[in-house]
Amino acid sequence: MGLLRPLITRTLAAATTALACLLPLPAAHAHSSSNAYLSLQPRGDALVLRADVHLRDADLALDLDTDRDGQVRWAEVSPRSAELLAWLRSGLALQAGDRACELQPIDLLASERSDGHYLSAEWTVACATPRPTGLALTYSLLFERDALHRALVKIEVPGAEGSAVLAPDRPQTVLLPEQPKTALQVFGHYAVEGVWHIWIGFDHILFLLSLLVLAPLTAQRRTAASRAVDWRPQPALRPALFDVLAVVTSFTVAHSITLGLAIFGVVSLPAVLIETVIAASVVLAALNNLLGGFSLKRWRLAFVFGLIHGFGFANVLLDLELPATQLAVALGGFNLGVELGQLAIVAVFFPIAWALRHTRFYQRGVVVGGSIGIALVGSWWIAERLGLIG
Repeated sequence: MGLLRPLITRTLAAATTALACLLPLPAAHAHSSSNAYLSLQPRGDALVLRADVHLRDADLALDLDTDRDGQVRWAEVSPRSAELLAWLRSGLALQAGDRACELQPIDLLASERSDGHYLSAEWTVACATPRPTGLALTYSLLFERDALHRALVKIEVPGAEGSAVLAPDRPQTVLLPEQPKTALQVFGHYAVEGVWHIWIGFDHILFLLSLLVLAPLTAQRRTAASRAVDWRPQPALRPALFDVLAVVTSFTVAHSITLGLAIFGVVSLPAVLIETVIAASVVLAALNNLLGGFSLKRWRLAFVFGLIHGFGFANVLLDLELPATQLAVALGGFNLGVELGQLAIVAVFFPIAWALRHTRFYQRGVVVGGSIGIALVGSWWIAERLGLIG
């Protein structure tokens, strides 16, 4: 590892300089997972269901980019309005009790969100009764194409405000329940969302693993006067567990602080900055493992970058439109879910790492090779989130 240290140091400096130069680019957009946005709201005496789907996803399904310039424009969308409306409608089903509800089209239009242009459609909900209870929505538009696709549902009907996330394994939600959700149900719902967000958040997972990979090892100086070190198997379990606890606790405290600040509107940062710095944290945490005696304390990295990861978690919650009347309950549930998701990852990773810590495979293949691989993945994410690559 000593031979790698000068190269890694220069690479780290170059990456930091490049990131500082690239962040101000106005055209850069943060990469986000594929999300659709659904809402139910009253309009006069009727209920209106709205669906917003990214034009990128619509293009993949229906090949809208006819001039092949890499951009979908309204001039390409408008002539196919009827086809697009039918496509959007095909992925939605509403049912009140055992009877299906009709969706009567109102309009098809373009809208814009922080991550790009969306195709938006609205329908009037026509059920047997004007304000049906037990109204259930089933969504299936893009799940077959993208297993990570999610539909974020917002209910804006007075007395039934709430939100939900639909996924391939849970494509249905009750929009107008017969009984309002209790605080415990809200807490449990958002706890599940927190666990799920960690498990599909590959950048969060790689950052955490980068910080934990050295926990089963201990640094041994090559000479008394040198900062060069070799990583040897940790002989005692207790120091290794303390190292893991320090990293996880620092990350938890940090992201809890900024998650709360962002949700309550105290601090707001641009999405492109948040997503890019999260990717940069993955790179820096991985490279830090290769710096030997010059490496930073990993629990400090966990705290500093955990502050930024908290803003990333907040963006997910803001998309979910937390219920105003139960905001603290929903926030607490989501935060607990994030912690449970993290602990599940640690519980799987650490015993394996501890068992393999004596092997060359772990010391060289996992620590060195794995850290280099994670740094490369993180660098790709930086370029992608800055819009430098498609």
